[in-house]
Order: sequence, then C-alpha cells, then structure tokens
Amino acid sequence: MTALHQHPELPGPLQATRGGGGALQPVVADHLEVRLAVTPGEVAEAQRLRYRVFFEEMGARPSRDVAAERRDFDHFDDVCDHLIVIDRSSGFGRVVGTYRFLRREHAAGAGGFYSGGEFDLTPLIRHDGAIMELGRSCVEPSCRDRGTMQLLWRGIAEYVTTYRVDIMFGCGSLPGRDAEQHAAALSFLHHQHLAPPELRATALAERRVTLPLMPLEAIDRRAVMMALPPLIKGYLRIGGVIGDGAVSDDQFNTTDICIIVKTDRITGRYTRHYDLPEHSKSADVDFGRP
Repeated sequence: MTALHQHPELPGPLQATRGGGGALQPVVADHLEVRLAVTPGEVAEAQRLRYRVFFEEMGARPSRDVAAERRDFDHFDDVCDHLIVIDRSSGFGRVVGTYRFLRREHAAGAGGFYSGGEFDLTPLIRHDGAIMELGRSCVEPSCRDRGTMQLLWRGIAEYVTTYRVDIMFGCGSLPGRDAEQHAAALSFLHHQHLAPPELRATALAERRVTLPLMPLEAIDRRAVMMALPPLIKGYLRIGGVIGDGAVSDDQFNTTDICIIVKTDRITGRYTRHYDLPEHSKSADVDFGRP
C-alpha cells in the first residue's frame, strides 16, 4: 500500500456534517477512502455496521427500536460528525469502518456528552481549549487489518488538526462486566496511566465498579499489556491517560474506563508516523466501542 494521498478525482474539500470551522480533506490509500459522512444514507450505513459489530458479533443488547431497524442509533448521532472508511474494491463503495466525533460546541444539542452518563467530566469541560469525544468505533471483520486501522487514525489526526482540538476522550471498553476478571488491568492502568488532576474524569458514584486496587508489584505487566484490547493499547501508545474508576455497562456487556488523549501527540509527528506502509495483516487489531 502506498503512502496516503488526497483523492485526485474529488472536486474539493468536504465540509463536516455538523459544519463550522473548516473542511476535512478525504484521504485514500489503495481501494480505501476515509472521510466524513455527508449524507443521511452514509450515516445510516455506518449505523448498520455498528449494529452488526456491537449487537450481532459482540452480543450487546439492542433496544426494541434498534433491533427493529438493525441499526445502532441514539440521539447523539444527530449532533455528531461520523468518520467513515469506504471500501471501493468491489466497484461500489461500502462503509467498512467508522468513528463518531462530538465536539463541545455540539454536545449541548444532545444534553451533554455520551460518556457523561458514566463519568464526571467536569475537569475536561473546564478546559479552555477545544475538546472532542470519540465513540462507536468499529470495523467490518474482513477489514480488520493494519491498513484500515492506520487510515482511521489518519482521519482522526486530520480532524483534530482541522478543528484545532486540544483534548479528545471517550469510553474504552474491556469485554465483560466481571470486574474481578479485570482487576489486574484496572489496577495497572490506575498505577501507571492515571490522568493528572486537571484532566481526570471520575466514574460516577452510582455506576462505579467497586474493586480494591492490586499493588503494582503484584501485577504481571507483560500479561496485562498483552490482554488489553488493541484499541486501548493504541491510545496508551500515543500518551493516553485514564480517568479514575471504571463503570459496568449492562447494555454492551463491558467494563468501561475513560480515556483522555492530548492531541499534540497525534498531530504532526503521529500523522507522519502513520503514513501507510505496504498492506499487511495484523493480529493486533481489534475495533470495538470505545
């Protein structure tokens, strides 16, 4: 796969679906293209992909309306930008990867941020600069390779640069709601990657998982890092830090943490680092709801 380049056939930059503040250039690599969804139909296709991954593959429990339409949707979708990866290898475009972004200026239209239902986000909301929530990331099983992952991250880097986002955050999910199963991972993340106080979101008291922390010396760090979902490891590699506490999510059958990333770690240097190499399969790729 060649390095990323702008699509020569596109007439110009596409405006973000929520508008305001600039334009995001589509980026392509081989048969894959990453850009913002610009029509309701493209958003619906991303929602159908989310349904297949979260509910059919991962066993989340849909509401009656979501099950009837076989789309994962909620009221946040109406005020979010939707990043999509389009596969054109079959001659027509199909959405094979997605993320959704919610910037501060649009969150009020949804009553706040999605992760505000699990965490007290006050330190992040007090930040003077631009902040953005990431969520609902997933990729079609047949496309879970290094190239797709890198293209999604390139899209994120382009977006945060375009809108001058300082901090991005969202829910990172560990599979299953058995907190004991994740005792070592949650303890390790608390000891080694806890966010500084000025960025430290905190699990809401009524939803917080009650779990004593293991001492750091009792944790097999190598085993923990190998077992962490690759998406969480990816955030950690670019300097991501973790909020205080975890939450059990009954609908998605996950144990959630709040991940915070300062975007200066992914713009510039990170964008150059993730210019795409030759296409290669990678076992260390997984996409689920962050």
